[in-house]
Amino acid sequence: MKLTVIGLGLIGGSMAKDLRKAGFATEIIGLDANPGHLKEALKLGIADRTAGVEEAIQEADLILMAIPVDRMIDVLPKVLDKINPGTTVTDVGSTKKLICEAVDNHPNRGNYVAAHPMSGTENSGPRAAIEGLFQDKISIICDQEKSKPQHIALVEKMFQSLGMSIAYMSADEQDHSTAFVSHLPHATSFALANAVLAKEDRKIIFDLASGGFRSTVRLAKSSPTMWGPIFKQNKEYVVEALEVYQKHLEEMKQSIMEEDDTRMNELIHNATKIREVLDKKNPYLVKSEEKIVRLFTR
Repeated sequence: MKLTVIGLGLIGGSMAKDLRKAGFATEIIGLDANPGHLKEALKLGIADRTAGVEEAIQEADLILMAIPVDRMIDVLPKVLDKINPGTTVTDVGSTKKLICEAVDNHPNRGNYVAAHPMSGTENSGPRAAIEGLFQDKISIICDQEKSKPQHIALVEKMFQSLGMSIAYMSADEQDHSTAFVSHLPHATSFALANAVLAKEDRKIIFDLASGGFRSTVRLAKSSPTMWGPIFKQNKEYVVEALEVYQKHLEEMKQSIMEEDDTRMNELIHNATKIREVLDKKNPYLVKSEEKIVRLFTR
């Protein structure tokens, strides 16, 4: 399997590492708009070689696009313009609706599988790429009815090789869901970091910072180049998620202000239920060694 990876940072680089290790990819051609990233990725062995854009597209059995979502809207149609009839194209963008709409009427739309593997770290660039990043995580495939079966099957096999389970939903459903479980945590982490940085005596605060603060604010170290476009593309649902969050934050604030111990304890006790939700096995995602069973198909 000859794989072309466009974008050799954390996600593209980590996927390349694991797909090579799993034997899924026999040769990896790397492309990156940042010459320094490309040179570094080649030095680290993330990609075997680079090539001109047309050559890299024409030679690939599978093209994996791991670039910021604003660039994806421009680059994806151009990639689909140049592919061979049997080539599969997929992406890893955190937003899906606008990206899918950009190619809905493209003659090669059937070769494209819209996807979002739900994993990552706050780090970026080729040196951030790590093995095992996607093991036991979930990937979303969107609008699968618009992709040809053979291309869906290849992308499913790719995610299987990474040790992932798969959920199937519409692009709009994906954007709505990830606004709450991915985009909201990043937005609130940026806000928390700014709140602490705004304090005049912040040096003392940072000297006292322990694990709780560090784990909560960890996402604030994420790349603005990546997250600015995500917030912009998913504005409607991110704003909705922030408004819901603000409502619950206000409830907590009022209970503290009014010294309402009963209400405060209710809010804290209710929040602890999240542990049960996160620990519960998802009945819609079943992974076997032979195949991925589609229990959540729309």
